[in-house]
Amino acid sequence: MALDNPAFSRNKAFSSKGAVAAVPDVSATELQEMYDRPTTPNDREVMTVEDTIAKSALSFGILLAGAAVGWFTASAMPWLWIGAAIVGLVLGLVNSFKREPSPALILIYAAVQGVFVGAISAFFETMVPGIVGQAVIATLVVVGVTLALFASGKIRASAKATKIFLVAMIGYAVFSLVNFGLMIFGGTDSAFGLRSEPSFLFGIPWGVLIGIFVVILAAYSLVLDFDFIQQGVKNRAPRKYGWTAAFGIMVTVIWLYLEILRMLAIMQSSD
Repeated sequence: MALDNPAFSRNKAFSSKGAVAAVPDVSATELQEMYDRPTTPNDREVMTVEDTIAKSALSFGILLAGAAVGWFTASAMPWLWIGAAIVGLVLGLVNSFKREPSPALILIYAAVQGVFVGAISAFFETMVPGIVGQAVIATLVVVGVTLALFASGKIRASAKATKIFLVAMIGYAVFSLVNFGLMIFGGTDSAFGLRSEPSFLFGIPWGVLIGIFVVILAAYSLVLDFDFIQQGVKNRAPRKYGWTAAFGIMVTVIWLYLEILRMLAIMQSSD
């Protein structure tokens, strides 16, 4: 609330106690008009959980349609999913840094990212039959459990946890770039680079340990997304920001799914 802000609570004009400066007399008609004037946006113009769910469902529906295209064209048209990956990366950055959400750009992102995810899934399914179904189920379980814990109040976003999350994300990004560079320039001949190398923990591949760590990061990212929706609804934010929430959840779920898919592949290859 605004009154919780010291800039407001210390100002008598915003305090419920005490009198404020006198105002000029107004007529009864003017008082009635002031009373009838809406103080908050119309209910149809504000962000709601139901509307955000609808926007998210539409986004994921388009994502799945794109995934079907990528799945069936992965081997015949590799240029398609490669181009989709590049366009998806660009649109992801554009949507992340735009001040105002663009439904068209978010839905286009869902379509092209779906093509990429579908093609990658087809590639992993060829390597390890049945792995895509396992990854989908695991992703749904993580999302469902995180949502249930958040809804019950068991977990909440905090400033300290968010700082740790950001530091961990930077560390993971640096590791991913280094690993990618080693794979590109021949620094390692393993299928997943350093991720395939055995760790100090009973020889478990680094990719499995890192995958578990990233799943935890993705789960907390979902908590941040849910918290954003909750705060947006509480603050009666404009309805258009439901698209921002839908985009955020979509990015997190895609990241979670791809990490689980890779982790399962590393586990299967190490058997």
